[in-house]
Amino acid sequence: MKSDIASTNETFEFLSKSSDFLNVVLNNINSCVLLLNDKMELQAFNNSIKTIFSRNKNEDLQFRRCGEAIGCAYHIEEAKDCGDTSHCCNCELRVAALQSYVNDEVIYHDRIIKPFLTFDNKRVDKQLQFSTRLFIFRDEKYIIMLIDDITHFVNLENKIAS
Repeated sequence: MKSDIASTNETFEFLSKSSDFLNVVLNNINSCVLLLNDKMELQAFNNSIKTIFSRNKNEDLQFRRCGEAIGCAYHIEEAKDCGDTSHCCNCELRVAALQSYVNDEVIYHDRIIKPFLTFDNKRVDKQLQFSTRLFIFRDEKYIIMLIDDITHFVNLENKIAS
């Protein structure tokens, strides 16, 4: 990529013919980038989901519901599908995604604390920052959800404040 193209303050429009480049960019973003359908099932995701959330290194996550793919503790502990646990109706991630899908509402940098299970089945609370937005591609509605694990930074802030 020429530096004069990048320095002209263009959007990513000039890369529209380079899907390989955009795939490399998406897979190298530290944030989890999730593409969800109306059933909150993963249609696509970047590699960060497997380093931040996935309980099993080689599991197939496509078409799994969001909470199932990221290892939500409630889904596993209650042995129910994401969307059917006793906590799903209050899940900020789910509520935000549905608000974006139904109302075309943009959710930006909301924060939550949510329990997850690790590779060795230990329950850990993670502090997450997330954003959601509706978009339409080929007459289909999707939600893009960006999730960052900010647990380390929040813990540092709390140490400094105390």
